[in-house]
Amino acid sequence: MLEVEGVKMDFKLPDIGEGVHEGEITKWLVQPGQKVTLDQPMVEVMTDKATVEIPAPIAGTIEGVYAKEGETVPVGKVILRISEGGTAAKKPEAEKPAPAGASAAGKATPAPAPKTVAPAAQASRPQSEPDVPFNVLATPATRKLARDLSVKLGEVQGSGPHGRVTKADVQMVYEGRSAAQPRTSHPVSTEVRSSSAKPAQITVQRGALQKIPLRGIRKKIAESMTLSKHKAAHFTYVEEVDMTEVVSMRKAAAAEAEKRGVKLTFLPFIIKALIPALKEFPYLNSSLDEEHQEIVLKGDYNFGIATDTPNGLMVPVIKSVDSKSIWELAAEITELSERAKNGKSQMEDLKGGTFTLTNAGSIGGVFTTPVINYPEVAILGVNAIRKRPMVVDDQIVIRDMMFLSMSVDHRVVDGADAARFMNRLIYFLSDPSRLVFA
Repeated sequence: MLEVEGVKMDFKLPDIGEGVHEGEITKWLVQPGQKVTLDQPMVEVMTDKATVEIPAPIAGTIEGVYAKEGETVPVGKVILRISEGGTAAKKPEAEKPAPAGASAAGKATPAPAPKTVAPAAQASRPQSEPDVPFNVLATPATRKLARDLSVKLGEVQGSGPHGRVTKADVQMVYEGRSAAQPRTSHPVSTEVRSSSAKPAQITVQRGALQKIPLRGIRKKIAESMTLSKHKAAHFTYVEEVDMTEVVSMRKAAAAEAEKRGVKLTFLPFIIKALIPALKEFPYLNSSLDEEHQEIVLKGDYNFGIATDTPNGLMVPVIKSVDSKSIWELAAEITELSERAKNGKSQMEDLKGGTFTLTNAGSIGGVFTTPVINYPEVAILGVNAIRKRPMVVDDQIVIRDMMFLSMSVDHRVVDGADAARFMNRLIYFLSDPSRLVFA
């Protein structure tokens, strides 16, 4: 192999997140021979319902890619080679492996992995971190965060496996250094990608079969749903609730919502009513640790909101819902759902849930039997609010009624406790003023 100016680096699939051991290559964003800049997205990797963009750790030229789209590769496997600066390496014909060019379908065809591996430690650092050797263990996303916060990685004590520096380590150093300054939010480079474009309308001709690869978000949804149905012992409990008072309260708050620029749906009211009910029945806010045979009760209340996106179901998580107001919940629901729909979610958006809500009411249906977001033990289905004649104080009146359908893991929660929990939830929803004394 002829030498080129700069350093050659074999890029391995990084440790994208805690507990992630492999990822699916869903899309190559670069081709062999292409020049890339520092932090330019190179490849999309699917993991845990999210397609993570992996940025370039150095500026240079792509010499080869070594994994196919749709292939699942373990963390630590070489997936591409970059030469820093210059142009792509020239190889004598006798030595040249199969080219990593484009296939007939326009996708990258991986070249064989190189026989010799240039140690990553030889790669030079970007100018913004001239004194930090590349062999500091950190993912590209962590390095990007460190540069955004002007934190020197060489001065950060890593808490991850083998001393790996995590984003939390960088954030702690930053906040410890700037504790006397007003805090600001900083973007994280690892984003969840799900195209905001609507899926193309599919028409299958009579007598024809169309085969679509099960990959990306749809593959992860299939895996998660199968795991949940195989692991959790599902049962669903359905009850109806009179939402007339909540409907009136939301209507009364319409002017304030417009003034604040907040989209106020019914979900914040339901979330507020869930908190005291869950505190009375903590087993609904838990998970089952099968390895250690322990039921893990959660002191945090982090609610996942199942969100319909163009590419499939995603569940962004609102953290610490018990400490947030109706307005804060409304704003965060809108922000998280819009990020998910537009392909801008961050990995942190999808982690740490303790309880999940799924809302099909805006689409229709009487009630649902939702699948538990494993390893949580319960998921609440929120359905359409419809006006119906009801008997109140022996009088037939029109009320705003809604069915609630909750699927629960019977290994952890008995049916009687699920019914009692639902009764408490209905107690607060039917008269939200009771939340003041909860």
